[in-house]
Amino acid sequence: MSGLFASQIIDLKSLLPWERVKRRKIALRGIMDQRRRVLTEDTIREESALIQEKLEQHPYFRSAKVILLYYPVHHEVDLRPLLTKYEGDKTFLFPIAHRHSLEVRPYAGEELMKRGRFGIPEPQTLPYEGKVDLIVAPGVAFDNQCRRLGHGSGYYDRFIRRMKTHVIGVCYDCQLYSKDLPYNWLDKPVDVVITPSKTIGE
Repeated sequence: MSGLFASQIIDLKSLLPWERVKRRKIALRGIMDQRRRVLTEDTIREESALIQEKLEQHPYFRSAKVILLYYPVHHEVDLRPLLTKYEGDKTFLFPIAHRHSLEVRPYAGEELMKRGRFGIPEPQTLPYEGKVDLIVAPGVAFDNQCRRLGHGSGYYDRFIRRMKTHVIGVCYDCQLYSKDLPYNWLDKPVDVVITPSKTIGE
């Protein structure tokens, strides 16, 4: 009886709205992540350059002095050319994921980057505690409502809520979901989404 009762509880739990959202997110992550991972190096380079050009023209970027960027992994949009192009003009930060939160540190050159516990290069500089003017966020997928689907850890959602600043999401066209992404009250949309072919939002 205890085994039957436990299975009934699991079945009922699967009917809860947030459980259905969770399952849809997991399924979509697999599909959308695969779309990005099959892109060729030439496509990544060309589309990243188009996204960077549009990002540089956006008022949020032009006015920002302190920008949270990210180090691209697994074929993510590569915006690293910004680091040298705006050296001395803008301060770029990189995130470091701890157990429940993001810590941000200033970029101070490739020689001070070291792979962290997730294998992602991190600045070996002191934590930054000041104001962040702009967050440039990657994602597994975005939609036309500027909703973002991440990897499920919630790091960016929590950080965006805490910082209360402008957020621009960047992705390839193949990562732009044509329907509404599944979401719940914990998910934080971005202000703008930039792809090689379009800009969505403010």
